[in-house]
Amino acid sequence: MGERFDSFETTKDTVQVVIESGATHVGSIAAIIAGAVREVTHELGDWATDVFEMRDAARRAQADGGTDSPRNASER
Repeated sequence: MGERFDSFETTKDTVQVVIESGATHVGSIAAIIAGAVREVTHELGDWATDVFEMRDAARRAQADGGTDSPRNASER
């Protein structure tokens, strides 16, 4: 009976280590994914800000009487 108990305890310890290792790796993977999502969101926000600033600059230029696009102005 003692040998059976030792086998059960060894199996329990092995399962415990496997689950702990899996949880550690899953946690690391989740942190990587969360960081990537944060960085992509940041870049999209920066891009949107650039688009808004360009749109506002174009509106101001048009309001100031500048009807030429930058390409037309350089062709003169």
